[in-house]
Amino acid sequence: MTQNTTTATTGGTSAAAGPVKSAARALDLLDEIAANGPGTQLQLSTRLSIPKSSLHALLRTMVDRGWLQTDPTGSVYQLGIRSLVVSSAYLSGDPVLARASGIMDEIAEATDETVNLGRLAGNDVIYTAKRESSNPLRMHSPVGRRLPAYSTALGRAILAERPLEVREALVPQTIQALTARTVVDRDAVLTIIDTAADLGYAAESDESCIGVRCFGVALPFIRPAVDGISVAVPMSRLTPGREDHIVETLLSVRSRLSLEHDNSFVR
Repeated sequence: MTQNTTTATTGGTSAAAGPVKSAARALDLLDEIAANGPGTQLQLSTRLSIPKSSLHALLRTMVDRGWLQTDPTGSVYQLGIRSLVVSSAYLSGDPVLARASGIMDEIAEATDETVNLGRLAGNDVIYTAKRESSNPLRMHSPVGRRLPAYSTALGRAILAERPLEVREALVPQTIQALTARTVVDRDAVLTIIDTAADLGYAAESDESCIGVRCFGVALPFIRPAVDGISVAVPMSRLTPGREDHIVETLLSVRSRLSLEHDNSFVR
């Protein structure tokens, strides 16, 4: 008797097949340079735990295809123009970015402070768009930067939309400090997120950037929300009345968007 061992396939490849090692390494390399900056072959080999001999051919291929490029010495590898082309295509095609553009402009005009848009990815947030204040803020949050969601106002606001057990799963037992003021006690962080769920917004001071206080709300384009928006303001400009105005602006936008979302389901 012949046993039927047919496996579902996609494009001739077993659906149960594991990742292709060379492709995984190429993606790991892009992620590593994006997150931690350029490096020599030896530095990247150490950072990724890939043998230097194996990395050599991969680096050469990625440079030839434009995903990576080298500095004038030819020894330091950084992201290439192809990475920009693909990321720009992503930004241009993302429907949330298009929808949030006018909202960011509205908040920036109302507050005259730096406005950031971000998306939850695992237990991090990735910044997807930004509006600068007319008084430039020295806050390193460029588009594409990844930060722990549980240590940022924007991320905490998104996490506050999740059920309690999901929040707990997304906050690790050990929290790495971004600054000397980052809250690293897990129970304290979970309490902060609980408070954000009650208030409708989250805040943090000095935890992701010294001298800066941030306020964030989740954007209810879908539920549970995966996108959020925040306002970052230097502590030196933050009077009690100004803080109230920023919070009221964010809550007003969130309330309006929630109503629009609810009405979109009314037939």
